[in-house]
Amino acid sequence: MSIYQWFIFFLAVQIIHGLGTWKLYEKAGRKSWEAFIPIYNSIVLMKIINRPTWWTLLLFIPIINLIMFPVVWVETLRSFGKNSSTDTLLGVITCGLYIYYINYTQDVKYIADRSLVATTKTGDTVSSLLFAIVVATLVHTYVMQPYTIPTSSLEKSLLIGDFLFVSKFHYGARTPMTTVAAPMVHDTLPLVKTKSYLSWPQLPYFRFPGFEKVKKNDIVVFNWPADTVYKFFDTSGRSILKPVDKKSNYVKRCQGTPGDSLQIKNGTVYINGKELILPERAKPQSTYKIYSKEGVNADLIRNLGCTEFERTFEVQFNNEDQINAVNPYTRGAEKISDGNYKIKTGANGIPQKIIQDLYINIREVYDYQLTATLTKQIAEQLKNTASIDSVVNITSPLGKGEANIFTHNPNWNGDNFGPIYIPEAGKTVALNLETLPFYKRIISVYENNDLKVVGNDIYVNDKKVTSYTFKQNYYWMMGDNRHNSEDSRYWGYVPENHIVGKPVFIWMSWDTNGKGIHKIRWDRLFTSVSGDGQPQSFFKYFLFLLALYFVGDYFWKKRKEKNS
Repeated sequence: MSIYQWFIFFLAVQIIHGLGTWKLYEKAGRKSWEAFIPIYNSIVLMKIINRPTWWTLLLFIPIINLIMFPVVWVETLRSFGKNSSTDTLLGVITCGLYIYYINYTQDVKYIADRSLVATTKTGDTVSSLLFAIVVATLVHTYVMQPYTIPTSSLEKSLLIGDFLFVSKFHYGARTPMTTVAAPMVHDTLPLVKTKSYLSWPQLPYFRFPGFEKVKKNDIVVFNWPADTVYKFFDTSGRSILKPVDKKSNYVKRCQGTPGDSLQIKNGTVYINGKELILPERAKPQSTYKIYSKEGVNADLIRNLGCTEFERTFEVQFNNEDQINAVNPYTRGAEKISDGNYKIKTGANGIPQKIIQDLYINIREVYDYQLTATLTKQIAEQLKNTASIDSVVNITSPLGKGEANIFTHNPNWNGDNFGPIYIPEAGKTVALNLETLPFYKRIISVYENNDLKVVGNDIYVNDKKVTSYTFKQNYYWMMGDNRHNSEDSRYWGYVPENHIVGKPVFIWMSWDTNGKGIHKIRWDRLFTSVSGDGQPQSFFKYFLFLLALYFVGDYFWKKRKEKNS
């Protein structure tokens, strides 16, 4: 909806409110016209129902107002003696229209001094729960949001199983564009696995001022611009058009900011002709082939911290139980004789306990070459290992195109790409058939213009154009795991209105391959995400504050008991 449409919608709501409550305003000793004045009518209503004036603000905050409207409807009914469970139910299920019935057909009396304290334990619990939801939703939407790392695209910097707190206020909190949605969930309701929102109505994009801008090398959480999947990791093939703020959350490293010229040469990013130097804590990875005439020892690779490669085993299966137990760890299998198979697994292989408990006859095969995802540091360590003959970085050469690369340039790939311009708000570029592939999605999707090409001519909103001026800033996001990251190289620019926030620290890290207490990566708890140098852990400070809280709470209760 445009700002004009929202203004008309807002006025219509005020008229509906006024027509349904003006008599009640009069019975409360107010003027009937006060029910029709936008915002002022809400302030007056708070006085009528004996609630604080600041509640008015909650009625205009998206998502929060969905919780507050039913509360205000019920409070209004109770202020005029309608306290029964039936009145409460009718007030909620009719979306407040039951108040119309009371306003025009019932001779009710205003109760100015009604008690605001819940008369039942259930009522008290509901009130406390609603207050907690409102506060949590405010924090989640405008201050800090929890986020889980689901993929390895930022491996080494962020690991699968890291639980982050993402700051909304660093770059400026974005108000929800989707106005009707369940609080504190993203695009899917838990358990029932259905959509958590309605696509209409939509608010125009607005962001509060932040205290910093997105900078190169920042790790950023954003809504995936190309997202049409029904839900994240859904394999059914279903697609759905989503509002901007309900698109899947991605986390990548910003490599290009508005106004930059970006190029990738042999896997290295260049900005305005100069190599982009990554921070110390960044650990970029790419694909290497490791060679050894003795066979590449997989344990050697894993012990150096590499987790992205495949291991090969020869297995003799004697029964169905053995096959079923090994199956979850298998990435591929080839039958080599009766009961004998050559199987591929991930870096962790098959748990030793399964092998021992089921008496599986298994032998690892060390091939003379192994493909793995490595950092430069690990690659150098392997080169200096006596049992390794050579380590070769595998990059796609210039001119060998990838079919799904951004702009579909036949000579570009993930390792050799560009140069391209990162659009900046207010800047103008020449627009022709050669430059159109770079900006087509920006013009038609992100900035909502009608784009047509007739012969060699380009029309924007039915006007023939030879240039285009951008309405917002754009960013270039990439994963550190260069050969295992779906990022801007494949779907292009990230618009500013898709930016969610900045990860600030890891509060939990869960390793599914760990055992017992080692499932928790203790060294990563409460560690910082951004900044210079190596990550800093604040876990001991957290434990100190937690202990201080419990000690303080204990003595506070003791003091209350003594004074009572």
